Amino acid sequence: MSESHDRVIPFRGGGFVAGHRRWAPWLAFLLIIACWEAASDTGLLPALFMPAPHEVLSALYMLLASGQLFVHIAASLQRIVAGWIIGSIAGLAFGLCMGIFVLARSVGLPVVSALFPIPKIALLPLFILWFGIGEPSKIATIALGVFFPTVVSAYSAVDNVPRNLIRMAQSFGLSTRMIVFKVILPGAMPGILAGFRISSSIALILVVAAEMIGADTGIGAFVLAAGNLMQTDQLVAGVVLLSILGLLISWGLSRAEKALLRWR
Repeated sequence: MSESHDRVIPFRGGGFVAGHRRWAPWLAFLLIIACWEAASDTGLLPALFMPAPHEVLSALYMLLASGQLFVHIAASLQRIVAGWIIGSIAGLAFGLCMGIFVLARSVGLPVVSALFPIPKIALLPLFILWFGIGEPSKIATIALGVFFPTVVSAYSAVDNVPRNLIRMAQSFGLSTRMIVFKVILPGAMPGILAGFRISSSIALILVVAAEMIGADTGIGAFVLAAGNLMQTDQLVAGVVLLSILGLLISWGLSRAEKALLRWR
């Protein structure tokens, strides 16, 4: 019996092991592009409705050569960064207060639950009346869209910190300030950073919608203009730019997670 207890049972759930195959996403992208190119060459995808990958690359090259690529990307990034920072700071402060203080939770939770489902882009005309047609209205739309998911993620992350760790810190005589900064914030950081991933995607979606309504520059304005002129190669090139921008934002957040969660 002792030998059976000492025998190591191999773990057979390979899918549950945390790991990463660096070649897998590149292979998936290559297969998708190859199938797309083959469908375009054989006529299954008409060029009017879906241009071939080489046509999209040609459109991207023309944008790069004309200098318009950096103009549109810079305009969109400025709006995303400004709106995301404002919304994240406000949402983080409000969400942490809701997670820590009973009164803030009692007041804030029903208010957030009532306002969160409202499509933020629907408020853009109201923001235009308040702030004008320029940048402030677009930044306000992005900030409001980022605010609510940040509040929910911060509040949920604080609420999920194990209570026994807080009680242990209290038993050692730590002050409330020390408990917040040494126990609650480190324990809530993974959930907060996961919320940042969601809010950054929302910011990207909102900046495109806001630029389509009232902007001369930006990726959203470029995609809208290409669609109105039925320039599908440039339209898809704009969509590819959005995808690349989303991947770069995700990569930046991954680097931040590794730096901030080095203790895990």
